[in-house]
Amino acid sequence: MIRAVALDVGETLVRDDRYWASWADWLAVPRHTLSALVGAVVARGLDNAEALRLVRPGIDVVAEYRAREAAGRGEYLDESDLYPDVRTALTALRAAGVRVVVAGNQTERAGELLRGLGLPVDLVATSEEWGVAKPDRRFFEKVLAAAGMPPRETVYVGDHPANDIGPAVAAGLRTAHLRRGPWGHLWADGPEAAAADWRIDSLTELAALARR
Repeated sequence: MIRAVALDVGETLVRDDRYWASWADWLAVPRHTLSALVGAVVARGLDNAEALRLVRPGIDVVAEYRAREAAGRGEYLDESDLYPDVRTALTALRAAGVRVVVAGNQTERAGELLRGLGLPVDLVATSEEWGVAKPDRRFFEKVLAAAGMPPRETVYVGDHPANDIGPAVAAGLRTAHLRRGPWGHLWADGPEAAAADWRIDSLTELAALARR
């Protein structure tokens, strides 16, 4: 029985288009260039931030992020950043009596912006707010605490096999791999994705899984 669903953020609930476009504009490179570099580092199994270091070797990403915020060009999210299936899927899960948690590797500011969207969820939390990030097992221990349900009754949903699925399985949660975004498509046939309990193409499939 599924009594709680926890969802990743980037390329699960939210498109990353705006995020990378804003970095490209800040670093004064064509958006297509940075987009292509993100694809290249994903294909090599590296962290997305490595694309920024290819554009500007030696960049201090944290310091640069703070500089963007200070200049009024920091993170921003609105309804247009959500994938079209998000509200429908989350509403259906709540209607089915499932506790819904949003928890991903995001900044404190991203958490504030997500809560500002008024999503039909019970809790929104980010790695910066928790002080631990995926794939650390402690992140998934916090997910379980937020879900308030046993591991085998809690599903973690994400696009990133190595960050989302593998470590969630290791922590005892059930998992659903979402085939969405660069990581979700490129690594869909890898061993971590194969370890998921379910493989889905849309969040709207979750309510049916919960009702089984």
